[in-house]
Amino acid sequence: MNEEAIERSYRDGDFGELAYLHAPVGLVVTENRVIRDCNLMFARMFGYDRGALRDQLFAILYPSQEEFVNIRNRGIKDLRETNAYWDERVMMRSSGALFWCRVRGHSFTPDEPLTRAVWSFADLSETRPYQPLTRREREVMSLLGEGKTSKEIARVLDLSFRTVEVHRGRLMRKFGVKNTAGLVQALGGLGGAHMVPHGDGAPRG
Repeated sequence: MNEEAIERSYRDGDFGELAYLHAPVGLVVTENRVIRDCNLMFARMFGYDRGALRDQLFAILYPSQEEFVNIRNRGIKDLRETNAYWDERVMMRSSGALFWCRVRGHSFTPDEPLTRAVWSFADLSETRPYQPLTRREREVMSLLGEGKTSKEIARVLDLSFRTVEVHRGRLMRKFGVKNTAGLVQALGGLGGAHMVPHGDGAPRG
């Protein structure tokens, strides 16, 4: 949007396109998980031109096809009941780099929430750098985020207490923290219910 168009928006009091294009958070409009349009921040966040993202299946922004499929039903219940949903998940830039982002959704078709919807994406890279984790490390991390002790995690995952402690120690080294409280803080206090971790733990790119 050029200066003339911005001036016209202020003169006419019509700020819809201006606010959408230049919002300081990524915005994307979808239809059946296809990107119909996105704003400038969303395109920059993922390293694409806006035009290159239009009419693309959202799968191109996920680390794997499996994760794109697995996350499909997450949040549908909330959208149907309250038309509000959020989570924090790992996504992939055009370069192949993985990063954490916070996702919020609103459906225009609540009975079938993914038919037509609008989503916001916030890049969390500055506060939560991506760390590749094994499946067990992700499970332990998520349960720690729910406030469970190592003994409780051992029972949930059918592991020995010592094995859980080994995983916890590795997580502390990866995140550069000294205790469990530091691990939870590294997740921004996020509880397991809204944490959607990367599927295979392996970096891409």
